[in-house]
Amino acid sequence: MDNNHKDTGLTSAEMGKLWATYIGNTMGKCVLNYYLKHIDDRDIKKVLKDSLSLCEGWIKDIKFIFEKENFPLPVGFTQDDVNLDVPRLFHDEFYLHYLQYLGKAGMSIYSVAIPLVTRTDVRNLFMKGLNDTSKLLAEVNDILLAKGHLANSPVIPAPKGTDFIDKQNFLSGFVGEKRPLHGLEIAHLFGNINNDVTSKALIIGFSQGAKSEKVRKFLERGENINHKHIGLLSKKLSENHLPSPTLLDHLVTTSTKPPFSDKLMVFHKIDMFSMKIREYANGASLNGRKDLGALYARCLLDVSLYVEDGANLMIDHNWLEQPPEAPNRNQLAKEK
Repeated sequence: MDNNHKDTGLTSAEMGKLWATYIGNTMGKCVLNYYLKHIDDRDIKKVLKDSLSLCEGWIKDIKFIFEKENFPLPVGFTQDDVNLDVPRLFHDEFYLHYLQYLGKAGMSIYSVAIPLVTRTDVRNLFMKGLNDTSKLLAEVNDILLAKGHLANSPVIPAPKGTDFIDKQNFLSGFVGEKRPLHGLEIAHLFGNINNDVTSKALIIGFSQGAKSEKVRKFLERGENINHKHIGLLSKKLSENHLPSPTLLDHLVTTSTKPPFSDKLMVFHKIDMFSMKIREYANGASLNGRKDLGALYARCLLDVSLYVEDGANLMIDHNWLEQPPEAPNRNQLAKEK
C-alpha cells in the first residue's frame, strides 16, 4: 500500500466507496464459495477461483486501510450467511453468466470511484480493481464464446459513409414512422436484457429456498419485474427484426434447500437492481428516440420502488448496516 496522504484520513467519498465495496465483496465471497462447492467444469472452476481471489483481495486490502484509520469494520456477510453443504442450485453454465454480471457491476462501481477518490493508496486500489476485473470479464467472455454460450449483441451493416442528421423526426418514436435503432440503442437494450435474464434466473433459485414468506414474496415480485422488463425491451429489438438474449431459467435446479440466508438474498437483489438503475440510466442517456426514453423511465420507476421496498424489508429485520454519514448538527445542538 502507498503511504502517501497517510495523515489526511479518509474523505467521505473514500469512506463510502470502500465501505460499499467491502460489503459487496463479503457477499460475493459467500456466493462464490458455494458455487465452487458444486462445480464440474474445469474451465469454469478456474474462473470461479480467480473471482474468489479478487473478492478476498478486496476484503484484505480494505480491512488494512480501515484498521489503519481506526474505522469500524463492517459486518457484511459471513459464513453464517451461506450453507455450502446443501445440493447445487444452479448448473455450471449459469456461473459464467453470473460472473458476467459480477464483472459489470464491479467495473461500474470502480470506474465511478476513481475520479472521486484522491488518496493515493485508495485510488491505486480502485485502479487495480478495475484492471483486474476487466481481465476477469474478458476471461469469462472467452469461456462463454468457446463453449457456445456467449450472448453477443446483434450484427448490423456498417454505414456506407459519414452523414449528419437533418430532420427532427430522428428523435420521434411515439407516432408516425419510427427510424431504425442505432448501434448504441441496440447495445444498451441488448445489454439490459442480458442483465435481466441473469437476474431472473438467480431470483428463481433464491425464491425456491426463501425461509420467510415476506422475503419469498419480495423475490417473486422481483422475478415479475424482470419478466416484464425482458418483454418490454425485447419488443423494441424484435420490431427491428433483431434477436434478444434467451432466458436462463433452465439453468436453475429443482433444489429447495437454501444455500444462502434470507438477508443475503434480499441484499443481493437490492444490489442487482441498483445496478439496473445505473444501466437503465446509461441506456436512456445514449438513446435518441423518445419512446425509448419513456420506456427507460418506466423501467427505472419499477426498479427504484423495488429497491426502496427491499431496503425497508432489511430495516424491518435489522439486516441493513448504517453507511458512514455526516454529523447531524441539529441533533448535536440539542444534546448540549
